[in-house]
Amino acid sequence: METDEIPKGKLYMIPTILGETEPLEVLPLAIKRAIEEIDSYIVENERSARRFIKKITPRKSQDQLQIFLLNKYTEETLLPEYLEPCLEGRSVGLLSEAGCPAVADPGAVIVRLAHTKGIKVVPLVGPSSILLALMAGGLNGQNFAFNGYLPIDPAERRKAIKTLEKRSRDLGQTQLFMETPYRNEKLLEELLKILHPDTLLSIATDLTLRTEEIHTYPVAQWQSGKTDLNKRPTIFSLLA
Repeated sequence: METDEIPKGKLYMIPTILGETEPLEVLPLAIKRAIEEIDSYIVENERSARRFIKKITPRKSQDQLQIFLLNKYTEETLLPEYLEPCLEGRSVGLLSEAGCPAVADPGAVIVRLAHTKGIKVVPLVGPSSILLALMAGGLNGQNFAFNGYLPIDPAERRKAIKTLEKRSRDLGQTQLFMETPYRNEKLLEELLKILHPDTLLSIATDLTLRTEEIHTYPVAQWQSGKTDLNKRPTIFSLLA
């Protein structure tokens, strides 16, 4: 039986670099191939997305790119339009601002929508600061939780830190979290004041960059030293 139905394109989830480094030092060739073939992208920031695409495929025409913005200002009513190319037989790339799409990053809503429309979702391999920190921290990689950003309010933040430490102690579970880079130093100060001296604290900074640092010590040992985290992307992990 013949059908005139157009095969659907796919939604490719495309990781990007975590900072200023050569893309093909940390990204597999599959990402270059995907970007060479895809002209429609869902991105958080158009300027940085175009710069990344140009770095991966310098010969690709920027004029032919179709860019859809997905950030906290995007109206949900616009999202079905973003997947129209897939319904017309053309693949779309969901491009992260840094690391893996939809992981501590916008994108989950468009992925869910793709599933409801029967569009195949293809996750590509690339750097995830969360997993890299977990791999290199030496804490429990069998049982862990990523908690995103902690509250900004000082009282709520103190409560959250105590809750994470208790959960880690009760479950033997590594607790991972992050902060806006310019507030890293303040968060570290609070962690060292609140956490038990024996709690293990792992700090992974500038992952995949030349300035990468990953250290794991008991809180008491962190209290006796000094580290510079200001304006440097960092993942914090603790195991009580």
